[in-house]
Amino acid sequence: MDAASLPLVHAMVIAIALNAYVLTGGADFGGGVWDLLASGPRREQQRETVAKAIGPIWEANHVWLILVVVVLFTAFPPAFAAISIVLHVPLTLLLLGIVLRGAAFVFRSYGSPADAAQRRWGRVFAIASVVTPVFLGICVGAIVSGAVGERLALVRSGAAGFAAVYVRPWLAPFPLAVGALTLALFAFLAAVYLTLEAKDAEVREDFRRRALAAAAVAAVTALLGVVAGRWGAPRLQAALLSSAGGILLLLAAALALATAAWCLWTRRWALARVAAAALVSLVLWGWVYAQNPMLVPPALDVHQAASPPATLRLLLWALIGGAVILAPSLLYLYRLFSPTAPRR
Repeated sequence: MDAASLPLVHAMVIAIALNAYVLTGGADFGGGVWDLLASGPRREQQRETVAKAIGPIWEANHVWLILVVVVLFTAFPPAFAAISIVLHVPLTLLLLGIVLRGAAFVFRSYGSPADAAQRRWGRVFAIASVVTPVFLGICVGAIVSGAVGERLALVRSGAAGFAAVYVRPWLAPFPLAVGALTLALFAFLAAVYLTLEAKDAEVREDFRRRALAAAAVAAVTALLGVVAGRWGAPRLQAALLSSAGGILLLLAAALALATAAWCLWTRRWALARVAAAALVSLVLWGWVYAQNPMLVPPALDVHQAASPPATLRLLLWALIGGAVILAPSLLYLYRLFSPTAPRR
């Protein structure tokens, strides 16, 4: 493989790993949303369904996020430095949310449901599951908007104050809209997944209604993102609306949302799951398409931020070797705990 194509390959690995993370870990976060919003006479059954769906695989799902981080700082160290410096506040809150959520999920799994400590850990798990996706989306929105790249010169010169460099890039309408959209999509994905996980027909209906409500919220937050993007991310909007590929991705995402809603309405659970996963994936790839070849717009593209070719080649071999072990292991794990897997 020639040196010029190596950065593009590693950028594609990051995008694919991030896609896998939002489809797996994202659904786990969404499960926490429904744990927090569990209500009605079957609320404990709803929470039990969430716990059983998440329990066996939630730790494994974070492998994809770890892969994203490792490839980013190894293959594109200037981009990693820019993102981690300018966005250190929301990234720290994001990591705290991931840690608190995981610890709380483990601690609440022990003891009696009547135990006060277990109920407190349950609330920590649920609240962290809501907050963490918002900060993940905020970080993405700040990168997409170009605010991170624009602050690099200020970081190097030290000319601006703390708030101008480290707060305003992410505490702005467009990043906040992307954070809200991320939460809505994760909640929608989780509710659709849980319609297959639920064993009781009434609990399945509860999650069906929640999935339809989340789909409506996702559509509204997407429209808010479009409005905020006119001023907050004009490059993204121009790239999506001025090209055939961008328009096709937008139409495909709208079709996936409509298909998922129709499948939920007509109770086609498996097809609804496929359509929901397609919707979330199309939203992510729309971002990738619009931002390509920039990693931190408008300052760094994949070639400017890339490590030396020797490093990229060694990393590629490491990724291939790891995939030989990791991919079959994860496929077996997901298959083993799939709701459609045969039980003995």
